[in-house]
Amino acid sequence: MSTKTQLAIIGAGPGGYTAAFLAADLGMQVTLIDMQKNPGGTCLYWGCIPSKAYLHVAKLLNEAKESSKWGVDFGEPKIDIDKLRSFKEKVVAENTGGTGQLVKQRKINYIQGKATFKNSNSLSVEKVDGGTEEVTFEKAILATGSVPAVIPGLSIDSPRVMDSTDALELKDVPKRLLVVGGGVIGMELGSVYAALGSKVTVVELMPALLPGADKDLVNVFQKSIEPKFEKILLKTKVAKLEDTGKVLKVKLEGENLEESELEFDKALISIGRTPVTKNLGLENTKIILNERGFVKVDEKRQTDDPNIYAIGDIVLGPMLAHKASAEGKVAVEAIAGHKVAFEPAAIPGVVYTDPEVAWAGLTETEAKEKGIKVEVARFPWAASGRARTMDRSDGLTKLIFDPETERILGVGIVGPGAGEMIAEGTLAIEMAANAKDLSLTIHAHPTLSETVMESAEVFFGQATHLYRPKRK
Repeated sequence: MSTKTQLAIIGAGPGGYTAAFLAADLGMQVTLIDMQKNPGGTCLYWGCIPSKAYLHVAKLLNEAKESSKWGVDFGEPKIDIDKLRSFKEKVVAENTGGTGQLVKQRKINYIQGKATFKNSNSLSVEKVDGGTEEVTFEKAILATGSVPAVIPGLSIDSPRVMDSTDALELKDVPKRLLVVGGGVIGMELGSVYAALGSKVTVVELMPALLPGADKDLVNVFQKSIEPKFEKILLKTKVAKLEDTGKVLKVKLEGENLEESELEFDKALISIGRTPVTKNLGLENTKIILNERGFVKVDEKRQTDDPNIYAIGDIVLGPMLAHKASAEGKVAVEAIAGHKVAFEPAAIPGVVYTDPEVAWAGLTETEAKEKGIKVEVARFPWAASGRARTMDRSDGLTKLIFDPETERILGVGIVGPGAGEMIAEGTLAIEMAANAKDLSLTIHAHPTLSETVMESAEVFFGQATHLYRPKRK
């Protein structure tokens, strides 16, 4: 079989299907290619969506355990793992089924298979149901995403060693779980298993959890989450893994270790992700990869091959679904001839644990590294009436300002609901709002979002619920 199309999109994750849907809305003839039955990619099938379903349940379990101090005792929770897994699968099926319907409604040609570039204008697709289809295109968008990274010399072929995809299958709840990597994925999935009853030990090579997040946010986060884990070992690495047939024997190396050898029932390797740019026939195009395997693109997401664009995890930047979606829209509009560029002032990042951690724009760490002079205003949630009603004073909202213009350069939040609240901060940065804009915006009371307004008031030394000397 052979197909001619105006736009071919390889990969139907949030970047790929968002690009396909917009292109169809703009009147383009679109062919979308992916291995799965429906669009969704890692995010909907094995990442963002299933993990958030589990994290929702984990939050309920934690609240149920703590509720006795409020005068409500639910008793010991009874967990049905099969039913919980079915809930996750139902969520995934509904989301991916919805994207499948949108493909049909927009009359997009969807091919289930693996695409390989033959040249700068054609693809060969090995279809899942057998056979090969040739696709000739005018323009193409590459959106193949990423896969879990592995640790060289440490990967062993054992059912006791999981990556994030394996962990989301939730085949069982191990009594003792090792989480290698204290980043976003490790902390989210570690939190799920801890809530379900696993004794979780986290090993992180860096001196702090959540590398990339500011220290003050991480300190609040770690203090709140640490009691839920068996151990959190920083400045520590896993030197060796061995499956004895009964347990995993783990050898650790690091500072101030009480024990250098531990035993676990399972281990989760969560040290990040790597771009999928191999075995795609890129050598048959003019696409150029950097030394780390990422595709080089310009501000329109156009590669060195003028017919091919690239978006999402395979290009530099945070590996986030919403970043991929935004890039997909830019690429399509560029192909449509619109004057566009991918130049966001802020891309929010969220850790969906309890408490949540979220940030957008410039961080204090980045400002220090780049020598950028900033001023920071912090509002602790201990001074928030709404946080007190939730018995959740373990939170912090911070704003980072340009001291001369008072423009908001960055926002950081830790606490329940931080992932929702960061949207206001992201908008403020994108719209070049200043401290006065936020302080004069009336926020509903009592809400956690008030802490954003009061952080801006802190900047002027005028926060209603927090005393701070006025700026000189």
